[in-house]
Amino acid sequence: MLLREAILSAAGSRRLESVVTRVPVTRHVVERYVPGAGLEAATKAAGALTAAGLRVSLDFLGEDVDSRDKAHATVRAYVEVLDRLAEAGLTDRVEVSVKLSAVGQALAIDGEAVARENAAKICAVARRYGTTVTLDMEDHTTTDSTLSILADLRADFPSTGAVLQAYLRRTEADAADLAGAGSRVRLCKGAYDEPESVAYQSKRDVDRSYVRCLKVLMAGDGYPMVATHDPRLIEIAGALAARNHRSPTTFEYQMLYGIRPTEQRRLAAAGATVRVYMPYGDEWYGYLMRRLAERPANLAFFLRSLLSRS
Repeated sequence: MLLREAILSAAGSRRLESVVTRVPVTRHVVERYVPGAGLEAATKAAGALTAAGLRVSLDFLGEDVDSRDKAHATVRAYVEVLDRLAEAGLTDRVEVSVKLSAVGQALAIDGEAVARENAAKICAVARRYGTTVTLDMEDHTTTDSTLSILADLRADFPSTGAVLQAYLRRTEADAADLAGAGSRVRLCKGAYDEPESVAYQSKRDVDRSYVRCLKVLMAGDGYPMVATHDPRLIEIAGALAARNHRSPTTFEYQMLYGIRPTEQRRLAAAGATVRVYMPYGDEWYGYLMRRLAERPANLAFFLRSLLSRS
C-alpha cells in the first residue's frame, strides 16, 4: 500500500512529470512504451508496425473525464486519428480501443447514455473506414455498465470488441456469454487493484482463471484475442487453438507496445495474427504511473522489461 500511495503521489506531481519528460534517458525509456503525444507519432509508429507484419490497436490516452466537453473532445481525437489512418491506408490493419470513462461513462448525470452515444459516433466512423472498435475494460465497478453498452452497440456495430479480465471471479461466465459467432473478445489478466471479494489475488489463481476463460473462448464460435506476454499462456493458447481446429485467421495474440517486440515478430513470422496495443496522447505520464500504481506488481514487470527489448 505504501508503494502504491507513493506511485499515485508521483502521478500527480507536475514537477516530477517535468523531470521525466526532460531527462533524455527517462524520455527514451518512456518512448519505448508510448510512441508520442500527437497524430503524427501514432500514425508513424502504427505504419512501422504494420510494415513489419503486425496489426495495431490505438488507444488515445485519457480516462475519467469530468465534463461533456472533455468527452466530446475525446470523440474528436478518435475521429481525427481514424481520418489520418485512412489517409495513410492503414485501417485494414489498425483498429482503435476506447475507454468508456474517456467518453463520459463516469459523468454524474446520464454518464452511461453519454458514453453510449459517443462510442457509437466512433464506431460509425470506424465502420466507414473498414475498421473496428474495441471497448476497453476498467475497474470492476464499471463492468456491468460496459457490457450493457457493448450489447447496445453490437446491435448496430456487431464487430465491436469486448475486453474481459481473467482475474475477476465473474469472467468465466462472461466469457461463455460472449463466445458466440462474430464476437470479438480480448482476454487479459487485469491490471487494477481489486478487492479479494471480486478478484483472484495470487498469480497462480489468475493464471488458472485465464486458462479456463481461454478454453471457453477457443471452444466458442467467436474471435478470441489473447492479450498476454506470458510465454506459458501463449503456448497454451496455441495448443487450445489447435485442439479446436482454429486457423491463424480465427484468433489473434495481443501485446503492449514496447513489450517483447522480438516475440511479437516471431509469432507473426510463424503465421500467427499479432496485434500491438499502442497508447498515445498527452496523458501518457499519468497513464503510465497509474498503471504501475493500480497493481504494484506491474512496477517489477516494467523495470525488468527495461533490461531487454525482447
